[in-house]
Amino acid sequence: MSEYYRLSSGIEGLDEVLEGGFPSGQAYLARGGPGCGKTTLGWHFLTNNLKDDTPRLFITLGESMTQLKRNGAALGFPVEAVEVLDLSPNADFFVQNQGYDIFAAAQVEQDPLTERIVEQVSGLKPQRVFIDSMTQLRYLSTDTYQFRRRVVGFLRFLLHQGATVLFTSESSQEAPDEDLQFISDGIITLGMHREGRNIEVSKLRGSRFRKGPHAMRIYDRGLVVYPHLVAREDSVAPTPTRLCPSGIPEIDEMLNGGIETGTVTIISGPSGVGKTTVGLQFIKEAAGRGDRSVVYLFEEAVDTLLNRCEGINIPVRAMVERGTLSVIKIDPLVYSPDEFSHRVRLEVEKAGARIIMIDSVLGYKLSFQEDDLIRNIHTLCQYLKAQGVTTLLTNAIQSITGDFKVTELGVSYLADNIIFLRYLEIRGQMRRAIGVLKKRLSDFEKTLREFEISRYGIKVGRPLTQLRGILSGVPEFIKSHENEP
Repeated sequence: MSEYYRLSSGIEGLDEVLEGGFPSGQAYLARGGPGCGKTTLGWHFLTNNLKDDTPRLFITLGESMTQLKRNGAALGFPVEAVEVLDLSPNADFFVQNQGYDIFAAAQVEQDPLTERIVEQVSGLKPQRVFIDSMTQLRYLSTDTYQFRRRVVGFLRFLLHQGATVLFTSESSQEAPDEDLQFISDGIITLGMHREGRNIEVSKLRGSRFRKGPHAMRIYDRGLVVYPHLVAREDSVAPTPTRLCPSGIPEIDEMLNGGIETGTVTIISGPSGVGKTTVGLQFIKEAAGRGDRSVVYLFEEAVDTLLNRCEGINIPVRAMVERGTLSVIKIDPLVYSPDEFSHRVRLEVEKAGARIIMIDSVLGYKLSFQEDDLIRNIHTLCQYLKAQGVTTLLTNAIQSITGDFKVTELGVSYLADNIIFLRYLEIRGQMRRAIGVLKKRLSDFEKTLREFEISRYGIKVGRPLTQLRGILSGVPEFIKSHENEP
């Protein structure tokens, strides 16, 4: 094995944050309050890739071996494959009022517990060592200087034996762990907040890493990390190779043939005007070409959408049954933005989705209680473009008529294409119009057309060239020159 290599953390999402895993032969600190998942992280680290048959050692300075193995087994870890060195105080410690010392540099051989460590490590030669927790040494030291010497000696001994070490601290305001942070080669902080759990790498000596915090959950089989997406500078969107038409001749004529693959399209308009329907029309046409799509619903229920589409000649249910479309309801406050992005990535990278539709941007913001909406939507769209995926974003505006607005959330700059829908009042009737405001990669029709949704599907009329004031929602007819006096 080469001198430099990486050891997997045992957690796929965390390995991504670590750019492949822990650089070997170094010591890493996992810090956080009680219940944050530090010991679970240690079990992941120790039990990963057991097929390589390298020894692993769990050194416990606080919790007993019996408790550790019971809790680890409950999470499904193969605890019997790991050697456990139990240095926690037992009942005799309190009865006999005895103390112990670890690594007083000149008298290591004289300390019984030190001898146990030296004997265990020298005989086992573990490649991975997990120490839980180093904070216990602080309570057994007379001062900060002695504590630091013990920790440094402890870690140097383990590293000299060829181990990669992960150790924990129980950080708090009363017992800060800045000294351990300076000593370590890497720092991983696990936290719990009102919004949920997260994990952050703030130091990884000699290696790049993805800055956090990143969402994390503890399931009945351990930890799962959801790295947040990063709009990498070296990510270049592929040049669009073909058009994605809607299948409605008039809309495609307005778009100069359709929208290009791998672009971002915002479909904007007030509630009920037909934004979702227009998006699904593009997906219907894509399904006919064999492209797979995913629609994320943040407001409407799946059954409601399926039933509604059956009444307007868009066979969403049939597309779902054939596997060319997935319709997924995202319930409020269930996911974090990082978890949602992870779901999108799986659909793109594992299931081959070529069109992603988010319905709607406002629902996205409210479902995640997202304060940094622009950054998260921007990063997600940049990732999808880099993957050559076509993105459809529906955007609701509050005003039914009145002054024209594309979006009230400031996301219009993300769009390569903007399709907008309007309500119109014509001769006392409420009508709809559709238009194209922006198309980055080609020319487009500058007029508006009347737009109708019926049981036969979408119907689009001729350009409304004899009306003015359409964008105000109260259009007026223009007199033709032949009829002028």
